[in-house]
Amino acid sequence: MTDAADRPLVLLLSGPNLNLLGQREPEIYGTETLADHVDRAGAAAARLAMSVEHFQSNHEGDLIEAVQGARSRAAAIIVNAGALSHTSWSLHDALAAFEGVVVELHLSNPAGREPFRHTSVVAPVADGLVAGFGGLGYELAIEAVRRLLDGGDAAPQPPAAQPPNEG
Repeated sequence: MTDAADRPLVLLLSGPNLNLLGQREPEIYGTETLADHVDRAGAAAARLAMSVEHFQSNHEGDLIEAVQGARSRAAAIIVNAGALSHTSWSLHDALAAFEGVVVELHLSNPAGREPFRHTSVVAPVADGLVAGFGGLGYELAIEAVRRLLDGGDAAPQPPAAQPPNEG
């Protein structure tokens, strides 16, 4: 599950229309291009002794094949499936068969947008979600992968509920 340099490989998977970042709805997705985000993820991965391989497609089947091709080769997948996050049970199934870390990523916050975006079919098979942080989300997703690969929690857990003090 590592690349030739013996660094854990992270497959960064980008779904439909993400090739238009920087041009498409900049008020929602910002002005940075997909290449800018991939570079940011790559720099964060290098700092954390990992490598990134990026794949983008506007075709659901190509994304599924990329996930299947990552099995036994990649330690993690960070997936920004775009609108397929809400509709692609085939992608869900492919990610469920992947034995490494899976982090779902979105530039915007789907929960704050149109109702059809509120449900993700990727979420049930992902270890976590990074959403609503724009380009910073790519760095945060890489950091979450590193922590999970190291066996730690990606985020602090809330304290357990304590019984009321009856003193």
